[in-house]
Amino acid sequence: MQENKPILVVGLGNPGAEYARTRHNVGFMAVEYLAGDDATWKSEHEAMTYHTIAGGQKVIFARPMTFMNLSGNAVGALARFYKVPLENIIVIHDDMDVKVGAVKEKVGGGSAGHNGIKSIDAAVGADYRRVRIGIGHPRDYNLQIDPADWVLGRIDDEQMPAIAAAIKTIKLF
Repeated sequence: MQENKPILVVGLGNPGAEYARTRHNVGFMAVEYLAGDDATWKSEHEAMTYHTIAGGQKVIFARPMTFMNLSGNAVGALARFYKVPLENIIVIHDDMDVKVGAVKEKVGGGSAGHNGIKSIDAAVGADYRRVRIGIGHPRDYNLQIDPADWVLGRIDDEQMPAIAAAIKTIKLF
């Protein structure tokens, strides 16, 4: 992390009420939780953002308002406008290969087929911090459904407490 440079914390999801409690929107849920109930969001660079100071550094929370596979548009525009170095970008997103309720982190790597990550990689490069929130895979539940339908499906009442608890464990600094 470069000190004295802004930190961009991006939660991935899809805009619109119909996606509000879907597995693909756990990134939005996490960023909203981390920003806090008093956050005042504004629209800029194809995203809803909230600016604050934490630990002596400017922190910009963002929810791209493009659909998932165009998330890089907002992330790239925000990073360029606010001169955020790649190592100061944190992207929080859903991951089917992580068990429900688990959080894993890494810097860089592949997209594992996640279209939001592919878009961001194309816009800014791949060596940013990724916080992956587990949403499980349909095969974990012996379900024969398309993974795209799974990620766009609503989080059920059994999974929501585990996902909410996972979000509460995320530490930005």
